[in-house]
Amino acid sequence: MLLRSQVSSLKPDFMEWIAARFLELFSHFGYWAVFFGVMLENAGLPVPGETILLFASFLAWRGDFHLALVILIACCGATLGDNIGFAIGRRGGRPLLERYTRRSKHLHKRLVQAEGFFRRHGSWTVFIARFVTGLRVFAGPLAGALHMPWPRFLFFNFSGAVIWSIAISLAGYFFGSQWERLLHIIKSVNAAVLAAVALILYLLWRRHSRTQPPGTD
Repeated sequence: MLLRSQVSSLKPDFMEWIAARFLELFSHFGYWAVFFGVMLENAGLPVPGETILLFASFLAWRGDFHLALVILIACCGATLGDNIGFAIGRRGGRPLLERYTRRSKHLHKRLVQAEGFFRRHGSWTVFIARFVTGLRVFAGPLAGALHMPWPRFLFFNFSGAVIWSIAISLAGYFFGSQWERLLHIIKSVNAAVLAAVALILYLLWRRHSRTQPPGTD
């Protein structure tokens, strides 16, 4: 396979060492690496699903993968993973999340952050957390533990999965010639997507407010 033949040609600096490991991963598992990487991260495991998706999109830029298929697989993996996490959280509740994070201060801190997001933003946390590294791991399990209605969870989960998969994949594709910058760029991409969504929601709210009859709640 083309990917495997190029692994040994990379220079031994850190970023290229990372690239070599991803090339090995994709040379063995192909699109399945995208599906399981994204799915496992969204199910609640600390797997670098976003980075895997970025690299798959980079390979699409090189012609090894098809971009549309990468986006579709990532969206399916993200949606399924979050629903698995939701089911685990619903069944195990808050005590299960405590047991999962108690040996890691970093993971426990992320859990507390996710709970704070839920208190401030409610169901929108499921959408917002998709674009926040670390919080994405806890969105599904915590939504289940807090007994969010599943239809509402599915709506925000799927909406976020579609936008996130497209945004991250396009970032990896269009910055394909600058892989070393991708991991630094991605935080800005996530922030920009969230800002755009917030602006659209604000404009829709303004439009709704103006069309409401006076005195209507």
